[in-house]
Amino acid sequence: MKTGWIDALRVYADRRVLSLLFLGFSSGLPFGVLAEPLTARLVEAGLSKTAIGLFALVSLPYSLKFVWAPLMDHARLPFLSAALGRRRAWVLATQILLFVVIFALGVPDPKAAPWTVAALALLVAFASASQDIVVDAYRVEVLDERRFAAGAATAVFGWRVGQLASAAGGLVLADLVPWETAFLVMAAAVGVGVVAILANPEPAAPPKVAVEPPAWLARRIPEGAKTLRAFLGSFHVAAIAPLADFTRREGWLAILAFILLYKFGDQVLAVMKMPFFLGTIGFTKTEIAEVVKVFGVAATLGGGFLGGILLARTGLMWGLFACGILMAASNLVFVVQAWVGRDLAMLAVTIAVENVTTGMGTAAFVAYLSSLCNRAYTATQYALLTSLMAFSRTAMSSGAGWLADRMDWTWFFVVSTLAALPGLILLWWMIRRWPPRG
Repeated sequence: MKTGWIDALRVYADRRVLSLLFLGFSSGLPFGVLAEPLTARLVEAGLSKTAIGLFALVSLPYSLKFVWAPLMDHARLPFLSAALGRRRAWVLATQILLFVVIFALGVPDPKAAPWTVAALALLVAFASASQDIVVDAYRVEVLDERRFAAGAATAVFGWRVGQLASAAGGLVLADLVPWETAFLVMAAAVGVGVVAILANPEPAAPPKVAVEPPAWLARRIPEGAKTLRAFLGSFHVAAIAPLADFTRREGWLAILAFILLYKFGDQVLAVMKMPFFLGTIGFTKTEIAEVVKVFGVAATLGGGFLGGILLARTGLMWGLFACGILMAASNLVFVVQAWVGRDLAMLAVTIAVENVTTGMGTAAFVAYLSSLCNRAYTATQYALLTSLMAFSRTAMSSGAGWLADRMDWTWFFVVSTLAALPGLILLWWMIRRWPPRG
């Protein structure tokens, strides 16, 4: 059922959607802490470039969060879960942990205790990734499908603000006060998310799932082994059942293929943007940074906002298709940039168009991934789906440089546009094969 544009815009006035602005802020904050402020402190402490480079490994928990997502999906926290509910209890617990470890990260001297600082930074990344798991699940469960895109756009906006607040704000603070105080202030900013989660409701309880091992395994467990039966049942519900549930979905193989392909053209382009701007066109790093700062961030956030309105107006699947077409077509703006050459006005247009459509496509795609989750296994399934999306972003686009070496830029950008077609064709087929409800 289609909605009017004014009604579609009103989706952002929903209290549940607005709350995601502040939860997104809390999610983006630790990511910024681990970027510029931590790196600047390591530089000031006199660590070598090699040591500073190795600190990038502390971000591994963001790539591995699907491993412990099943625990957070099903386990209840003593006392907190009874008082707040399962999801809000986990959000609050991760936020408390974040406050403690971000504050602690500012205490030791990196030169005297580099391993201690590395361990604390790893704990910040772990707490941050854990918060992402449960905030994503909360977002999916507290919204209905019509509000998924608006919720995604609002959360991304909050994430960007939080990341910039700690990344840029942390550096400004460190010029005014000691590092220990700067990290304490950044830790205290997690309180924005604490207030948001305490002021908002717990999502409806998910469907009950029988905590039993599968029948073929249950028959092989001795009758008296109650502890073993309970353990295997819990493991099955937490780790196996979410996968089994997804594979029972009609067209699940097509869905997985679509997740891999939807942003393929955009990802091929993204890998080669800097070599094109810097190496071929000849823009300086400062020029690119200034244009991105003024036009890029605003365009990405505006694109997410527009994506939320579009999906509320057209429905999820057709909105996803429209955003995909715009995202693919925007690659052709780079052809014009290649023809025009070193022109800052054209660079602003190129970055604005590409970032608006990327923001729209990202909001639509996150909404689609959210719609795929069974609310009995939200955290686990969403973590797995986003891991598959990350695989597409890293592995499948890794050949972009090889491609760019074998053709001129005009043809490369045309090919990057064509690379989006398999995902769009598959989406068109899926819409025709399984028409959207309503």
